[in-house]
Amino acid sequence: QVQLVESGGGLVQPGGSLRLSCAASGFTFSSYSMRWYRQAPGKERELVAHITSDGGSTNFADSVKGRFTISRDNAKNTVYLQMNSLRPEDTAVYYCNAERWILGVPRRYWGQGTQVTVSS
Repeated sequence: QVQLVESGGGLVQPGGSLRLSCAASGFTFSSYSMRWYRQAPGKERELVAHITSDGGSTNFADSVKGRFTISRDNAKNTVYLQMNSLRPEDTAVYYCNAERWILGVPRRYWGQGTQVTVSS
């Protein structure tokens, strides 16, 4: 059974930090690129960060560049999102996503999400 389980969300003051984790099981984690998305109330889901299957390359949304980092530990089947200098506009539900293309067809898995609230 495929599972992606996010953790680490919560309430933090502006300027603070959080580290989200996403633990994967039920599929070959090291073969999948991983992404973090977020969705704020009334807004569309947006891509925050991406990391390749081997961890060799990362990309970030302009809104989080220089503040967020993404990493993965393929031995632990876990991807992380380190969030620093948090702002109220970072408030959202954060989702992890696994993606792999097989013969031109994408295979995607989603976690259930974890709430991040940035407020004083």
